[in-house]
Amino acid sequence: MAMTNNFQAGVKPLSDIEKTMIARREKLLGPAYKLFYQHPTQFVRGEGVWLYDVDGNAYLDVYNNVPSVGHSHPLVVEAMTRQAAQLNTHTRYLHNNVLDYAEHLLSTFPSSLSNVMFTCTGSEANDLAYRIAKLNTGGDGIIVTDLAYHGGTDAIASMSPSLGKHVAIGKNIRLVPAPDHFRNSGDNAPDLGKTFADNVRVAAEDLIQNGIQPAALLVDTIFSSDGVFADPAGFLSEAVDVIHEFGGLFIADEVQPGFGRLGESWWGFQRHNVMPDLVTLGKGMGAGHPLAGVVARPELLTELGKSRYFNTTGGTAVSCAIGKAVLEVIESEALIENAKQVGDYLRTALKDIATRYPVLGDVRGAGLFIGVEMVENLTSLKPCAKTANRIVNDLREKRVLISSAGPHANVLKIRPPLPFNQDNADHFLRCFEDVLNEL
Repeated sequence: MAMTNNFQAGVKPLSDIEKTMIARREKLLGPAYKLFYQHPTQFVRGEGVWLYDVDGNAYLDVYNNVPSVGHSHPLVVEAMTRQAAQLNTHTRYLHNNVLDYAEHLLSTFPSSLSNVMFTCTGSEANDLAYRIAKLNTGGDGIIVTDLAYHGGTDAIASMSPSLGKHVAIGKNIRLVPAPDHFRNSGDNAPDLGKTFADNVRVAAEDLIQNGIQPAALLVDTIFSSDGVFADPAGFLSEAVDVIHEFGGLFIADEVQPGFGRLGESWWGFQRHNVMPDLVTLGKGMGAGHPLAGVVARPELLTELGKSRYFNTTGGTAVSCAIGKAVLEVIESEALIENAKQVGDYLRTALKDIATRYPVLGDVRGAGLFIGVEMVENLTSLKPCAKTANRIVNDLREKRVLISSAGPHANVLKIRPPLPFNQDNADHFLRCFEDVLNEL
C-alpha cells in the first residue's frame, strides 16, 4: 500500500526526521518507488518473525514472505558468510555448491521436473520461462488472470495487470477472471474448475483467431494479487488440460506460494494435483538473498540449449549455499507442517472473529497465506477498500505488519515468515480484534 498524505485517525504524524528521509528518498530514487503505510517505517534489524525500528521497538511481521525461514536466520547467515569468505563465482566454473543445491531442490519436485536454471529474481525467472515456452510452442500468446503480478521485466510487466493502467497489457496477452469461491458459492454455484477452464478456452481461441499461437497459461497457484484463492483444491486441473489441448504449456508461478508456505506440500501446484511444464521460483528461495530459478521438464530445454544461457550472478556458489541452507532449515524445523498447523489455527480464529464483525466477508487461503475480504456488509458483499486500508494502517500503529491485495484492494493479505507460531498468531489476533473494535 503506497503512502498517502491524508492521515487518518489513529495514525501518528510524521516526525521531522521522517519527512527529511522521505524527501531524500524521493529525490534520489525517483517516483516509481513506493512506501508501505501512511506512517512509513524504518527498520534496522530483523530476527525471526520480528522487525526492529531505530528506537528498538519490535514489530510482528505478518506480511513478508521473502525472509521465508525468518529474518536473519543464523544458519542462513552462517552459510552465506562462510562461502562468501571462500569464493563466489558464476556457473561457468565447476562448484559442488551449485550441484548439491540443484539436487536438493529438485528432490522436492516430481521426478519429471528434473532440470533447474538459476536466475536472480522471480521476474527474471518468469521471463526465462516465457522464452522457453516460445521456443517450444512457436507461439507467444500468454493467458494470465485479471489482476496477476508476475514481475517487472518489460515482457513480464506486460502480463502483470496488477501494475495498473499505466502499464499496457501486451497484444499477445489475454486475461481471465480468477476463480472466486466467495462470490460463487451456494447451492447453485458454478463449478469453479470448469468455469476457469472455459475462460481459458475462450482466451486461447481468441488468441488463435487473432493469429497468435498460445504459448502458455501462467498462473500464480495461490492467486496472490487477485485476492488469494485456494479452494476448492484441484480446480486448476481442467484449465491445464485446456492449455495443453491448444499446444501451450502450463507455467506454475511459485514465487509467492512455494517453499511450503501453503502447508502439506512444497509447492502450490501439488494442491491441485497438476503437473506443470515449467515452475518459476523466487522470493523465499534465498530468504532475502537474490536467488530465483526455473524448474523444467528436461526436454523443454533442448531448443534453448542450441544457443546458451548464462547469468552472471544467478546461481553463484554463495547463492546456492544460501539456497541449500534455506531448504535444510525448512526441513529440520518442520516449517511446512508449521505452516499447515498455524495456518489452520489462524483461519479458524479469523472465521470466529468474522461472526462478530460483519465487515469480514470471507476468510480464505492455505497454510500461512491467508486472505480476509473486507466488505461493507454481508448483504451486499460490496468490497470495502477504505476499511481494509484503515485496518492495515491501524495495525501498523500497533506494530503489526500486514498489507492488502485484490482488484478492489479490500483483501487483507496475511503471509508471515514460516516460523510464525501460535503465540505469534495470538498476538496478531488480539491486535486485529482491538483494531476492529476501534473502527
